[in-house]
Amino acid sequence: MDRTGCSGGAGDRRQTEESKPLLGEMSAPEGNKMGAALCRRAPLHCNGMRYKLLQEGDIQVCVIRHPRTFLSKILTSKFLRRWEPHHLTLADNNVASATPTGYMENSISYSAIEDVQLLSWENAPKYCLQLTIPGGTVLLQAANSYLRDQWFHSLQWKKKIYKYKKVLNNPGRWEVVLKEIRTLVDMALSSPLQDESIHQAPLEIVSKLLSENNNLTTQDHESIIVAIAPLLENNHPPPDLCEFFCKHCRERPRSMVVIEVFTPVVQRILKHNMDFGKCPRLRLFTQEYILALNELNAGMEVVKKFIHSMHGPTGQCPHPRVLPNLVAVCLAAIYSCYEEFINSRDNSPSLKEIRNGCQQQCDRKPNLPLRLLHTNPDLVSQEATVTESRTKPPIVTSNEIHVEMERTNTANQKMTANAGNDSEPNLIDCLMVSPTCSTMSIELSAQADRILGCYVEILKMLSDYDDWRPALASLLQPIPFPKEALAHEKFTKELKYVIQRFAEDLRQEVHSCLLSVRAGKDGWFQLYSPGGVACDDDGELFASMVHILMGSCYKTKKFLLSLAENKLGPCMLLALRGNQTMVEILCLMLEYNIIENNDTQLQIISTLESTDVGKRMYEQLCDRQRELKELQRKGGPTRLTLPSKSTDADLARLLSSGSFGNLENLSLAFTNVTSACAEHLIKLPSLKQLNLWSTQFGDAGLRLLSEHLTMLQVLNLCETPVTDAGLLALSSMKSLCSLNMNSTKLSADTYEDLKAKLPNLKEVDVRYTEAW
Repeated sequence: MDRTGCSGGAGDRRQTEESKPLLGEMSAPEGNKMGAALCRRAPLHCNGMRYKLLQEGDIQVCVIRHPRTFLSKILTSKFLRRWEPHHLTLADNNVASATPTGYMENSISYSAIEDVQLLSWENAPKYCLQLTIPGGTVLLQAANSYLRDQWFHSLQWKKKIYKYKKVLNNPGRWEVVLKEIRTLVDMALSSPLQDESIHQAPLEIVSKLLSENNNLTTQDHESIIVAIAPLLENNHPPPDLCEFFCKHCRERPRSMVVIEVFTPVVQRILKHNMDFGKCPRLRLFTQEYILALNELNAGMEVVKKFIHSMHGPTGQCPHPRVLPNLVAVCLAAIYSCYEEFINSRDNSPSLKEIRNGCQQQCDRKPNLPLRLLHTNPDLVSQEATVTESRTKPPIVTSNEIHVEMERTNTANQKMTANAGNDSEPNLIDCLMVSPTCSTMSIELSAQADRILGCYVEILKMLSDYDDWRPALASLLQPIPFPKEALAHEKFTKELKYVIQRFAEDLRQEVHSCLLSVRAGKDGWFQLYSPGGVACDDDGELFASMVHILMGSCYKTKKFLLSLAENKLGPCMLLALRGNQTMVEILCLMLEYNIIENNDTQLQIISTLESTDVGKRMYEQLCDRQRELKELQRKGGPTRLTLPSKSTDADLARLLSSGSFGNLENLSLAFTNVTSACAEHLIKLPSLKQLNLWSTQFGDAGLRLLSEHLTMLQVLNLCETPVTDAGLLALSSMKSLCSLNMNSTKLSADTYEDLKAKLPNLKEVDVRYTEAW
């Protein structure tokens, strides 16, 4: 009878990217004597086969009682043994059979198993295990050697875990407990079993141990954390362990354990966690870890190095989950800063209730507009005297502000209108910041102020990475912050840097996120424009946002109409101060007949003529209007074909040479025109057929055509660089009856959408596209 097993040895620790020290040049703080003791022990690797941990399986069972007579010796010989098939389950406390009869009528407790051995006989290919129990032996026979070894390692693991649970459940001296924990960790690292529970089981045992013993010293805390560190390299800590780590970060932020041990754990969480909603304590641990880094001497420089380590040295972050996880941590931390003010409102659930889902949406009271006031005893007493005979609105005091619920007729009318439209109340209207309170500031506690400063700074760091900026802009749309944060001057002032970065980015997917996601719900553009609650300048950021939006694909009637309806005053004021972007906006409003009121038109003209740049651009507008009248005057050809290789300038020169009021068919096929020529095409009032075959006409031009040439009937876009983004705009051209999208980047979904929205479409060419 031979006993075989798995030999373990200490191998070189694999230094992964996640285990590299965050700040190699930092020395241990004074008073910290741990030094090199914080080096994590190398994981032990088992040479040979790897196995999955068995929880249940079919196997042959034979029980041999210790022979006491000569007859019993004969009956228990290997030639007369009786084997029974059983389906065994390896539970947490015992080995039990699904059919408790025969040999396995009673389960076998792990505490009763004295030893587990592998058996083999010469000239008898039996694959057996021997379980030594009091008064006898249990033999388990598998179908092959692999299954036998799998049962052997699984039984050994279950038996040892059961022993450690009992030992650590009743701890005595902590020196012995720490030694047992290290042995447990070494066992998990050296086990040939490959299963998530192999590393999670020791962590859960330690987590339970820590939760039941709150009288440990700081040195004990750090010793236990260092002992379990190797298991955390490839596993998330359990919830209770996360709370223990959070407590350590709060109480010992300068401990080298935070840098040496917690850094790879948090890096792994940020790189691999898929949903903080399912494990909120992981998010809380990450939040406390970052705050602990901020408490070090270097402060935000350490946090900045950590963020850079998460992004990586290249221009593209290789881990797609890092940014969403970081943003989730930032949003939760910022929300916690205003939780006291949010909970002061009788219609808002607390953060704890939100996490636990205790308050259903139907149980909440409708959102009421807020008016934020200074704490002024004279004002309060005055209001009390005036409204003594009336029902007083509830006033909830929270630190330095009063939050007074406005229940005026105007507010009720707004809410009724919004309810009738089945839409949410406007964010800025809900804030209702009084002009007399423009200098008011919400006073946060010192701790909340540090948290807010740290995480707003992180958002600013994230916006500095070019590859992260599009996703960050998308994650911050719609506005994810509470109304109290948006009414806090310090917060909006610090966050302004992020919005500026969005406004400076030339990519459409970035700066388009400045706009609201739908009508009636304000976005960053409205929040930081003059009159918005976050605007703290004379419109510089507003002008910058308008400039970038107008410079891309937003030079449309819809955008100009929204400016004319909501921001005409700020536009005229900035134009009066010589802002060229606003001068251009006012000229376009006149050119596209956006303003219908004659008095307003005259006021815009007066504003333009009050500055040199405005006067010059208005004169150019007048010249264009005269040319437009000449261009649209009846007469001229009905069909026109431009020579191949013609450019935008050639088309502009041709159209300025005479009258084209009768032009119905224009062919620009095989020319070098681009989307820029759309500015001239929209001035042709009678155009019904347009051929753009094999040109560089793109999405921006299609958007402009779709707003102005609504009577177009035939359009050829074959071999043009248009994509779904531009083709979707054609859905407004209801007169289209023939459309050629051969060899474009048309998708099947966009094609189906166009067919549904263009009722007159009869001829369509989608060859060599995804929709073909």
